[in-house]
Amino acid sequence: MKKLFLGLAPALALVAIAAWSTCRVVGAGAGVPDDRAWAAAAAVRAQHRPGDLIVFAPGWVDPVGRLHLGDLIPLEMAGRQDADRYGVIWELAVRGARAPETAGLRPGWQRGFAGVSVRRFERTPVEVVADLVEVAAAGPGRLRVGGQVARGPQVVLAEVGFTPRRCVQVVPAPGREIEVTFPAVTLGRELVGGVGLADVFTRRDVRTPIELVVRVGEQEVARARAGVDDGWVRWRGATTPGTADVTVVARALGGARARDRLVCFAAEARR
Repeated sequence: MKKLFLGLAPALALVAIAAWSTCRVVGAGAGVPDDRAWAAAAAVRAQHRPGDLIVFAPGWVDPVGRLHLGDLIPLEMAGRQDADRYGVIWELAVRGARAPETAGLRPGWQRGFAGVSVRRFERTPVEVVADLVEVAAAGPGRLRVGGQVARGPQVVLAEVGFTPRRCVQVVPAPGREIEVTFPAVTLGRELVGGVGLADVFTRRDVRTPIELVVRVGEQEVARARAGVDDGWVRWRGATTPGTADVTVVARALGGARARDRLVCFAAEARR
């Protein structure tokens, strides 16, 4: 009998694993809100005001959330560099998740809709005195460009780390750098921005990183490095209120191998 059991043990193990897997598959949808729940949660429309930010958590539920509320998320908001300029944030979440944009905040209002948790957060937004992406979008004649460039600069809505980012995109020549100067920028007490490598396909084919250096006049105020797996890398630097040229230097690291480095960056001067 013992030998028979030992002989059957592998088969019994396979049966147990198959049964467990079947239960996992069948129960995978348990606790996931359906379209009716999301439609009910979309009642947030009644309280939403133009300029309110809407976020979803966890990240993988974002497409479902946008299906129901995407018309309230304009491209500029979807491609924001961060959430700091928004005073009101609506968070729609499932399975107890929280969005990075609401970390450390306490909701002033919340309600559940059959598995979709809706929370409203309110805080004092930062004051933006200059947006370098908007300056670039106003026309290339407002910029000074130097160094070796393969393409750019241009304002695009790009995929960076599988997230949309509205940014200034430049493509330095392999192993070289490009300088983009924004003349006479109105400055506050800090420059805050982000940088990353755009386009999942070029990140897959070429794995070399890039570096960003930010100067106000001749003084370096920030430096950031972004690799293919880093997504959107935030940076900040202290500034003196007034007016000065801001130069952003994008470098393609890795020598001749560093082709097709689609460098996307954004920056805001904040009071």
